[in-house]
Amino acid sequence: MAVTVPRDVLRRYYRFSLYNSPFDAHDEGRAIDLYPEGRRAPSPVAGEVLETKRVRAPPKPYAAADDYLILIDTGEHVARLLHVKPGVEPGETVAVGDDVGELVRAGFFAPWVPNHVHLGFRSPEANPYRASGSLPVSVDADVEPLAWDGTGTVVEAGETWARLDGPEHPAPGERFAGIANESDDEGGTGGDEGVIDGGLPHYDGGGLLGDSGSERVALAGRRVGSADGRTVTWDDVTVYANGDPVTGLALFCSRDDAGAKLVGEGVELAVGEDVTVTFERQSSP
Repeated sequence: MAVTVPRDVLRRYYRFSLYNSPFDAHDEGRAIDLYPEGRRAPSPVAGEVLETKRVRAPPKPYAAADDYLILIDTGEHVARLLHVKPGVEPGETVAVGDDVGELVRAGFFAPWVPNHVHLGFRSPEANPYRASGSLPVSVDADVEPLAWDGTGTVVEAGETWARLDGPEHPAPGERFAGIANESDDEGGTGGDEGVIDGGLPHYDGGGLLGDSGSERVALAGRRVGSADGRTVTWDDVTVYANGDPVTGLALFCSRDDAGAKLVGEGVELAVGEDVTVTFERQSSP
Protein backbone atom coordinates (compact mmCIF):
# COMPACT_ATOMS: atom_id res chain seq x y z
CA MET A 1 0.00 0.00 0.00
CA ALA A 2 1.28 3.45 -0.93
CA VAL A 3 2.19 6.09 1.64
CA THR A 4 0.51 9.39 0.78
CA VAL A 5 2.34 12.71 1.16
CA PRO A 6 -0.31 15.21 2.32
CA ARG A 7 -1.25 18.31 0.38
CA ASP A 8 -0.12 20.69 3.15
CA VAL A 9 3.33 19.07 3.12
CA LEU A 10 3.73 19.38 -0.64
CA ARG A 11 2.82 23.07 -0.49
CA ARG A 12 6.00 23.75 1.50
CA TYR A 13 8.09 22.91 -1.60
CA TYR A 14 8.16 24.60 -5.00
CA ARG A 15 8.65 21.34 -6.92
CA PHE A 16 8.37 17.60 -6.47
CA SER A 17 9.15 14.49 -8.50
CA LEU A 18 8.70 10.77 -7.89
CA TYR A 19 10.57 9.50 -10.93
CA ASN A 20 13.18 12.07 -11.99
CA SER A 21 16.14 10.08 -10.65
CA PRO A 22 18.49 7.33 -11.89
CA PHE A 23 18.55 5.45 -8.56
CA ASP A 24 16.79 2.25 -7.52
CA ALA A 25 15.14 4.00 -4.56
CA HIS A 26 12.79 5.75 -7.01
CA ASP A 27 11.78 2.66 -8.99
CA GLU A 28 8.00 2.52 -9.46
CA GLY A 29 7.63 5.79 -7.55
CA ARG A 30 8.92 4.46 -4.21
CA ALA A 31 10.44 7.81 -3.18
CA ILE A 32 9.77 11.48 -3.74
CA ASP A 33 12.19 14.38 -4.16
CA LEU A 34 10.98 17.62 -2.55
CA TYR A 35 12.55 20.95 -3.57
CA PRO A 36 12.49 23.69 -0.91
CA GLU A 37 13.38 27.35 -1.26
CA GLY A 38 16.73 28.37 0.19
CA ARG A 39 19.47 26.28 1.78
CA ARG A 40 17.60 24.77 4.73
CA ALA A 41 15.40 21.67 4.76
CA PRO A 42 11.91 21.82 6.30
CA SER A 43 10.88 18.38 7.56
CA PRO A 44 8.22 16.68 5.42
CA VAL A 45 7.24 14.39 8.32
CA ALA A 46 6.56 14.52 12.06
CA GLY A 47 8.02 12.10 14.59
CA GLU A 48 11.06 11.08 16.60
CA VAL A 49 14.54 11.16 15.10
CA LEU A 50 15.91 7.61 15.33
CA GLU A 51 19.35 8.06 13.78
CA THR A 52 21.53 10.29 11.65
CA LYS A 53 24.22 8.69 9.54
CA ARG A 54 26.98 9.88 7.22
CA VAL A 55 26.84 8.26 3.77
CA ARG A 56 29.66 8.17 1.25
CA ALA A 57 28.56 9.75 -2.04
CA PRO A 58 29.89 9.14 -5.56
CA PRO A 59 32.84 11.47 -6.26
CA LYS A 60 31.86 14.44 -8.44
CA PRO A 61 33.90 17.62 -8.93
CA TYR A 62 30.88 19.84 -8.22
CA ALA A 63 29.57 17.92 -5.21
CA ALA A 64 30.27 17.21 -1.54
CA ALA A 65 32.11 14.00 -0.73
CA ASP A 66 29.54 12.91 1.86
CA ASP A 67 25.79 12.68 2.04
CA TYR A 68 23.62 12.00 5.09
CA LEU A 69 20.71 9.79 6.07
CA ILE A 70 18.14 10.88 8.67
CA LEU A 71 15.71 8.25 10.00
CA ILE A 72 12.48 9.47 11.62
CA ASP A 73 9.85 7.28 13.30
CA THR A 74 6.48 8.65 12.15
CA GLY A 75 4.50 6.14 14.22
CA GLU A 76 3.33 4.03 11.29
CA HIS A 77 6.47 4.10 9.16
CA VAL A 78 10.16 4.95 9.27
CA ALA A 79 10.88 7.94 7.04
CA ARG A 80 14.25 8.12 5.24
CA LEU A 81 15.57 11.61 4.44
CA LEU A 82 18.68 12.07 2.30
CA HIS A 83 20.68 15.06 1.03
CA VAL A 84 20.37 16.96 4.35
CA LYS A 85 23.27 17.59 6.75
CA PRO A 86 21.51 16.93 10.06
CA GLY A 87 20.69 19.77 12.39
CA VAL A 88 18.81 17.36 14.66
CA GLU A 89 19.91 14.58 17.02
CA PRO A 90 18.51 11.10 17.77
CA GLY A 91 15.76 11.34 20.36
CA GLU A 92 14.54 14.76 19.24
CA THR A 93 10.94 15.21 18.12
CA VAL A 94 10.24 17.15 14.94
CA ALA A 95 7.04 18.54 13.46
CA VAL A 96 6.23 19.04 9.78
CA GLY A 97 8.05 22.18 8.64
CA ASP A 98 10.72 22.12 11.36
CA ASP A 99 14.25 22.84 10.18
CA VAL A 100 16.11 19.50 10.14
CA GLY A 101 19.36 20.70 8.60
CA GLU A 102 21.23 22.16 5.65
CA LEU A 103 20.69 20.89 2.13
CA VAL A 104 23.68 18.99 0.75
CA ARG A 105 24.65 18.93 -2.92
CA ALA A 106 25.84 15.33 -3.00
CA GLY A 107 27.54 13.26 -5.68
CA PHE A 108 24.26 11.43 -6.23
CA PHE A 109 23.07 14.52 -8.13
CA ALA A 110 23.49 15.11 -11.85
CA PRO A 111 25.00 18.59 -12.44
CA TRP A 112 21.64 20.03 -13.56
CA VAL A 113 19.67 18.84 -10.50
CA PRO A 114 18.84 21.48 -7.83
CA ASN A 115 19.18 20.78 -4.11
CA HIS A 116 16.31 18.79 -2.65
CA VAL A 117 15.15 16.46 0.12
CA HIS A 118 14.80 12.78 -0.81
CA LEU A 119 11.96 11.12 1.13
CA GLY A 120 11.06 7.44 1.31
CA PHE A 121 9.17 5.25 3.77
CA ARG A 122 9.86 1.80 5.24
CA SER A 123 7.71 -0.45 7.35
CA PRO A 124 9.10 -0.58 10.94
CA GLU A 125 10.43 -4.13 10.53
CA ALA A 126 12.24 -3.42 7.22
CA ASN A 127 15.95 -2.63 6.88
CA PRO A 128 16.10 1.20 6.84
CA TYR A 129 19.64 1.41 5.45
CA ARG A 130 19.31 -0.30 2.08
CA ALA A 131 18.84 2.02 -0.89
CA SER A 132 15.96 -0.03 -2.28
CA GLY A 133 12.93 -1.46 -0.52
CA SER A 134 10.83 1.60 0.28
CA LEU A 135 7.04 1.62 0.01
CA PRO A 136 5.30 3.21 -3.00
CA VAL A 137 4.58 6.93 -2.57
CA SER A 138 1.49 8.82 -3.70
CA VAL A 139 0.69 12.52 -3.46
CA ASP A 140 -2.44 14.25 -2.18
CA ALA A 141 -2.41 16.87 -4.92
CA ASP A 142 -4.23 17.47 -8.17
CA VAL A 143 -1.48 18.20 -10.70
CA GLU A 144 -2.79 20.13 -13.70
CA PRO A 145 -1.64 18.69 -17.04
CA LEU A 146 -0.40 21.36 -19.46
CA ALA A 147 -0.40 20.84 -23.21
CA TRP A 148 2.93 21.66 -24.88
CA ASP A 149 3.77 21.92 -28.57
CA GLY A 150 7.55 21.57 -28.07
CA THR A 151 8.40 25.26 -28.47
CA GLY A 152 9.46 28.05 -26.15
CA THR A 153 11.96 30.80 -25.39
CA VAL A 154 14.81 30.30 -22.93
CA VAL A 155 14.07 32.23 -19.72
CA GLU A 156 16.78 30.68 -17.49
CA ALA A 157 20.00 28.86 -18.29
CA GLY A 158 23.03 27.33 -16.63
CA GLU A 159 26.07 25.41 -17.86
CA THR A 160 24.12 22.15 -18.15
CA TRP A 161 20.48 23.18 -18.50
CA ALA A 162 18.01 25.64 -20.01
CA ARG A 163 14.40 26.29 -19.04
CA LEU A 164 11.83 27.47 -21.55
CA ASP A 165 8.79 29.69 -21.00
CA GLY A 166 6.48 27.04 -22.45
CA PRO A 167 4.23 25.58 -21.34
CA GLU A 168 3.15 28.49 -19.17
CA HIS A 169 1.99 27.81 -15.61
CA PRO A 170 -1.72 28.80 -15.41
CA ALA A 171 -1.67 29.96 -11.77
CA PRO A 172 1.83 30.36 -10.28
CA GLY A 173 1.89 29.75 -6.54
CA GLU A 174 -1.66 28.39 -6.41
CA ARG A 175 -1.33 24.77 -7.53
CA PHE A 176 1.01 22.21 -9.05
CA ALA A 177 1.25 21.66 -12.79
CA GLY A 178 3.32 19.59 -15.18
CA ILE A 179 3.70 18.73 -18.85
CA ALA A 180 0.82 16.59 -20.08
CA ASN A 181 0.87 13.23 -21.75
CA GLU A 182 -0.97 13.49 -25.05
CA SER A 183 -3.66 10.91 -25.71
CA ASP A 184 -2.79 10.95 -29.42
CA ASP A 185 0.61 11.10 -31.11
CA GLU A 186 2.04 11.65 -34.58
CA GLY A 187 0.29 15.00 -34.83
CA GLY A 188 -2.96 13.92 -33.18
CA THR A 189 -5.20 16.34 -31.35
CA GLY A 190 -6.54 14.21 -28.50
CA GLY A 191 -6.87 15.33 -24.89
CA ASP A 192 -4.38 15.11 -22.08
CA GLU A 193 -3.92 11.94 -20.03
CA GLY A 194 -1.92 12.62 -16.89
CA VAL A 195 1.35 14.42 -16.22
CA ILE A 196 4.71 12.93 -17.24
CA ASP A 197 7.39 12.72 -14.54
CA GLY A 198 11.02 11.68 -14.94
CA GLY A 199 14.17 12.16 -16.98
CA LEU A 200 13.46 11.56 -20.68
CA PRO A 201 15.35 9.51 -21.80
CA HIS A 202 18.46 9.85 -19.63
CA TYR A 203 17.02 7.92 -16.68
CA ASP A 204 15.80 4.35 -17.10
CA GLY A 205 12.12 5.19 -16.86
CA GLY A 206 9.54 7.68 -15.72
CA GLY A 207 6.06 7.99 -14.34
CA LEU A 208 2.57 9.09 -15.28
CA LEU A 209 0.74 11.00 -12.54
CA GLY A 210 -2.97 11.71 -12.34
CA ASP A 211 -6.04 9.93 -13.64
CA SER A 212 -4.96 8.12 -16.77
CA GLY A 213 -5.74 4.84 -18.45
CA SER A 214 -3.28 5.58 -21.22
CA GLU A 215 -0.70 3.02 -22.32
CA ARG A 216 0.96 5.40 -24.78
CA VAL A 217 3.13 8.31 -23.69
CA ALA A 218 3.53 11.16 -26.16
CA LEU A 219 4.96 14.69 -26.22
CA ALA A 220 4.73 17.40 -28.86
CA GLY A 221 3.06 15.04 -31.31
CA ARG A 222 5.53 12.18 -30.93
CA ARG A 223 5.35 8.95 -28.99
CA VAL A 224 8.18 8.73 -26.42
CA GLY A 225 7.24 5.71 -24.29
CA SER A 226 4.62 3.35 -22.90
CA ALA A 227 2.91 3.18 -19.51
CA ASP A 228 2.06 0.22 -17.32
CA GLY A 229 -0.14 1.78 -14.66
CA ARG A 230 1.79 4.84 -13.56
CA THR A 231 5.25 3.48 -14.48
CA VAL A 232 6.65 4.55 -17.86
CA THR A 233 9.23 2.82 -20.03
CA TRP A 234 10.85 5.20 -22.49
CA ASP A 235 11.19 4.29 -26.13
CA ASP A 236 14.66 4.45 -27.69
CA VAL A 237 14.29 8.17 -28.29
CA THR A 238 16.64 11.13 -28.75
CA VAL A 239 15.74 14.70 -27.73
CA TYR A 240 16.77 17.55 -30.02
CA ALA A 241 16.82 21.31 -29.37
CA ASN A 242 16.84 23.29 -32.62
CA GLY A 243 18.16 20.18 -34.33
CA ASP A 244 21.01 19.52 -31.89
CA PRO A 245 20.87 16.44 -29.63
CA VAL A 246 20.74 17.01 -25.86
CA THR A 247 20.89 14.58 -22.95
CA GLY A 248 17.19 14.90 -22.27
CA LEU A 249 14.19 16.62 -20.80
CA ALA A 250 13.63 16.90 -17.03
CA LEU A 251 9.95 16.42 -16.18
CA PHE A 252 8.44 17.19 -12.77
CA CYS A 253 5.54 18.86 -10.96
CA SER A 254 5.97 22.55 -10.16
CA ARG A 255 4.04 25.04 -8.03
CA ASP A 256 5.51 28.23 -9.49
CA ASP A 257 6.65 27.64 -13.09
CA ALA A 258 6.10 24.93 -15.67
CA GLY A 259 8.47 25.57 -18.56
CA ALA A 260 10.21 22.61 -20.16
CA LYS A 261 13.75 22.03 -18.84
CA LEU A 262 16.42 20.76 -21.24
CA VAL A 263 19.45 19.17 -19.59
CA GLY A 264 22.90 17.85 -20.48
CA GLU A 265 26.54 18.72 -20.83
CA GLY A 266 25.90 19.75 -24.42
CA VAL A 267 23.09 22.23 -23.78
CA GLU A 268 24.28 25.55 -25.21
CA LEU A 269 21.18 27.72 -25.22
CA ALA A 270 21.14 31.39 -24.22
CA VAL A 271 18.43 33.35 -22.46
CA GLY A 272 16.13 34.85 -25.08
CA GLU A 273 16.80 32.15 -27.67
CA ASP A 274 13.75 30.59 -29.34
CA VAL A 275 13.80 26.79 -29.19
CA THR A 276 11.93 23.98 -30.91
CA VAL A 277 12.21 20.62 -29.16
CA THR A 278 11.70 17.45 -31.19
CA PHE A 279 11.81 13.76 -30.36
CA GLU A 280 13.00 11.00 -32.68
CA ARG A 281 12.54 7.31 -31.96
CA GLN A 282 15.64 5.38 -32.95
CA SER A 283 13.80 2.09 -33.30
CA SER A 284 10.20 0.93 -33.41
CA PRO A 285 8.71 -0.08 -30.03
